[in-house]
Amino acid sequence: MQGIAKTESRGVYRNTLSGSVCSVTQQMSVFQQSAQEIIDAAGCIIMPGLVNTHTHLPMVCFRGMADDLPLMDWLHNHIFPAEARFVNKKMVYDGALLAMAEMILSGTTTFCDGYFFEDKVGQAALQAGMRAVIAQGFIDFPTPDNPDASRKMLAAENFVARWKNVSPLVGTAFFCHSPYTCSPETITAVKEAARRAGIPFLMHLMENKDEIEIIKQRYGRKPVQHLRELRVLDEQTIAVHCNWVDEADMAIFADLGVKVSHNPESSMKLAAGIAPIPEMLSRGITCGLGTDGQASNNDLDMFREMSMAAKVHKAITCNPTVMSAPTVLQLATSGGAKVLGLENRIGSLEVGKDADIILLDMNKPHLTPLYNCYSQLVYAASGADTKTSIIGGKIVMKDRKLLTIDLDSAMENVRAIATLIIKDNLRP
Repeated sequence: MQGIAKTESRGVYRNTLSGSVCSVTQQMSVFQQSAQEIIDAAGCIIMPGLVNTHTHLPMVCFRGMADDLPLMDWLHNHIFPAEARFVNKKMVYDGALLAMAEMILSGTTTFCDGYFFEDKVGQAALQAGMRAVIAQGFIDFPTPDNPDASRKMLAAENFVARWKNVSPLVGTAFFCHSPYTCSPETITAVKEAARRAGIPFLMHLMENKDEIEIIKQRYGRKPVQHLRELRVLDEQTIAVHCNWVDEADMAIFADLGVKVSHNPESSMKLAAGIAPIPEMLSRGITCGLGTDGQASNNDLDMFREMSMAAKVHKAITCNPTVMSAPTVLQLATSGGAKVLGLENRIGSLEVGKDADIILLDMNKPHLTPLYNCYSQLVYAASGADTKTSIIGGKIVMKDRKLLTIDLDSAMENVRAIATLIIKDNLRP
């Protein structure tokens, strides 16, 4: 990947007029006179910000609420009822803002979120200064943001129109929850609307083995074949999880250009399976990493996600050479950018690309000594090692201090929501 540098005495020279990278060079002194600010990067690794290709940020409010459960039990008996009871505009905004604080503090600069009231996620992203793809969700039952199913498509199209020119940092997408919660009619209508708008189309796909039999019983085909028959698979489709895809499924993905979001920690915690990412990469399928929501992970640390992605595939294949540190780091940066259709703007430190940059403080016991930057970042570093974060040329965290979010207030707001949930659960 392009754009990792270990510094000894060099600074980062920031000029926010363009918000893009103006030079990548060993000799930075030429920019000192025009720089608006010089950031001390001594002893730091300078690298692209991390890209989280799939999450549900407001679910920070449900973190730790229901753990150690099978996926379908967790989803249908705990998460769906909690969402029906507690999700509202304020909860979504407050949860998303705290989640963004967590992401900035751990080195993520770009995310793709799918949930309810996504306008509020977008507003939180504007406040936080984060780069975001906000995905309006669809599911075939009444939802907190769209109790009238007949109006969901109109509401979604209005959502895209509202955000079209709001900020260069915020884009939109459509998100069908899954093939087993969305009818063929819903899936095809949403995909066609996404095509008309020129935006990505996301779906949870084959996260759990049970999904295969559910779809076969309903439609006589396995999930990937089902979606191919519906003509919704193409280069603008992001398939999330894909833990149970087989050779035939991967051939379809490769042929049609489907992109994949790999969420290993969530899948491991729910015992849902693990996607065959090494095989997908060997077929040329574009893959990125995601954390999923905090209720199933239970954090948003992409450094932990990288470490887990590297190790779990070595264990499964009994091959220590698969998912090398450079490969996994690529998934979390330029690979994730390509999954979201942002590869020309972010994912690497190149002249002309947007200045989404993080500085990692390597002066830590667990990061000493340093022989190989890639290995250290994937196998030893954590999100807490992120010292400074810059998004679109704007500093959003400096020396571990958030500059766009009042962290104490954000945490207090989510604690208040948790208090309501606890009181509700104590009712007879």
